[in-house]
Amino acid sequence: MKAVILSGGLGTRLKPFTEVIPKPLLPIGEKAILEVQIERLKKNGFDEIYLATNYKSSYIESFFGDGSRYGVKLTISKEDAPLGTAGPLTLLKDRLTEPFLVMNGDILTLLDFRQFYEYAVAKSFPLSIGIKKEILPFAFGNISFDGDYVTDIQEKPNFELFILAGIYIMTPAIFEHVPQGQYFGMDTLITNLIASGIKIPKYNINEYWLDIGRITDYETAQEVYKEKFQ
Repeated sequence: MKAVILSGGLGTRLKPFTEVIPKPLLPIGEKAILEVQIERLKKNGFDEIYLATNYKSSYIESFFGDGSRYGVKLTISKEDAPLGTAGPLTLLKDRLTEPFLVMNGDILTLLDFRQFYEYAVAKSFPLSIGIKKEILPFAFGNISFDGDYVTDIQEKPNFELFILAGIYIMTPAIFEHVPQGQYFGMDTLITNLIASGIKIPKYNINEYWLDIGRITDYETAQEVYKEKFQ
């Protein structure tokens, strides 16, 4: 099975760390973020992995080589100019001839990738997306009222949101909807598919999931890695 890891981001919110090291190579415990992802994918049956790179691409290529030490076939794909989150896939169009997984290079998760893959393949649509329920605490009491009179108070209620988890399963049909060699984002792709009337299956991620986008997230990742991934 094939997977693409989007590894070209600048990691702006993780400066100053990313001024020297590309975000996917930042260490978590004794491994780089990308190493953890590759090993998780390998464990779930993905043995052909493409790293879509841009920023400090040579660092990533030197670090991983051909992937043989991880038991996978690893290929580096490099953008000449930023192509967003969906655009880089067009550089691999000739190789992605069967359903494939795509994930952001800053995700730490215990997701059963194979189970998601099999679910999406059975649905057989161009795109299936992973979603994650997030519970966000609210710092104030919520007041309900009728005219001038209070009818209820909900003390510091939580908001439940379902967010895009940065993990997708696609079929080759997706390339009919992604312009070749142009900057193009996943959000635009999803919006366009919906507007075209194409169904997009969603898959609930119940396992652990963390987007390492900020310094506080990176600190959390260090603690979680020791507890859940070692």
